[in-house]
Amino acid sequence: MSLHKVLVVDDDAAVRAALVQTLELANLQPISAGSFIEAKDHICASFEGVILSDIRMPGRDGFHLLGFAHGIDSELPVILLTGEGDIPMAVRAMGQGAFGFLEKPCPPADLLAEVERALKTRALVLENRLLKAQLEAGDPAARLLFGTSAQADALRARVRMVAQTQAEVLVCGPPGSGISKVAEVVHLCSAYAKGPFVKRAAAGLDPETFADACLHAAGGALFLDELANLPPETQFHVLDRLETGLPTRLIAGASTDLEQAVADGRVMPDLFYRLDVMRVRIPALAERPEDIPVLFRHYVAQACEQAGLRAPEITPQVIAGLMARDWPGNARALMSAAMRFALGLSVEQDRADTDLGLADQMARVERSLLIAALSRAEGRAALAAERLKLPRKTFYDKLARYGLRPDDFR
Repeated sequence: MSLHKVLVVDDDAAVRAALVQTLELANLQPISAGSFIEAKDHICASFEGVILSDIRMPGRDGFHLLGFAHGIDSELPVILLTGEGDIPMAVRAMGQGAFGFLEKPCPPADLLAEVERALKTRALVLENRLLKAQLEAGDPAARLLFGTSAQADALRARVRMVAQTQAEVLVCGPPGSGISKVAEVVHLCSAYAKGPFVKRAAAGLDPETFADACLHAAGGALFLDELANLPPETQFHVLDRLETGLPTRLIAGASTDLEQAVADGRVMPDLFYRLDVMRVRIPALAERPEDIPVLFRHYVAQACEQAGLRAPEITPQVIAGLMARDWPGNARALMSAAMRFALGLSVEQDRADTDLGLADQMARVERSLLIAALSRAEGRAALAAERLKLPRKTFYDKLARYGLRPDDFR
């Protein structure tokens, strides 16, 4: 997606050339048109840019162009220019849905500021449309695996392809990349989607427990998380069962280097090669930074819906801050940042927080949700409990655990 295009429409060739030069110097991509007739063929609902048009032109003027553009896409930003200094004309333009109104000659700084604002608005509109289309699609890979990057497209395509086979699957990715989620999407895209999806941690899994899990997952899929932690005796058992046949499809996950684990003797080579028939690799966020805004907006919306909160504005400054970070914790860390943002907290996380275990991190999140509920209810505990859909006794027990008093929020 190249959201730097500006369709420049002006019948005055000298003015048009000056506008084009200003935009080019700002690293934008102007498309020059001398009339509505020339411009209209560039206007479509998927146009990845905005329109900058003079109002007074021979034949069909800027108002006609504005109406035409909004007839195709009501959310396409159109900035109108006039040399008249006509206030009623500006009022009419804004009343008809113009994104902005500028008087010629317009200082380059003012022009570029308005164009950049329009481009950011257009980017958000197109991004939201894509997300909505993904959510409405029947394909689980499109509905559940978010991102607009080439890497995200490749991941979805790989998941769909692997899902259609009956072979074992190995899902690999860096810590926090959502390995279990991708494994479940593989299952949901398969012919066995109506069957159960059973998850088990490989660490400490004995042969008897593995056999029991296979029975529970019969007709569906069994996911073993962190294959490198599977005890040696269970590895032998799993390999034997794979050779004789399982009643379920086996999907393994790993956030560590399994080739190294084989070299170190922690994973049986035969088991690794048997499970590595169909591999799905999840790219790190650092490999696809353009997906960070998409994922963050999704996680914020999800957190606000779950907590019953109004979604806060996600400004360009917030997105810029997110894009500047490396995200070694990948999607899980971004999700935590989105939850803090939804609660009105900073998206930044203290370094000490990253050393906390999962239980402590979840406790912090739960405490934040309780505080937010009490704040919205102005200290009325019964109302806060009702909004969180918690029994009153459970709610009061949680308040006591975190040392929270409703009176402090009145």
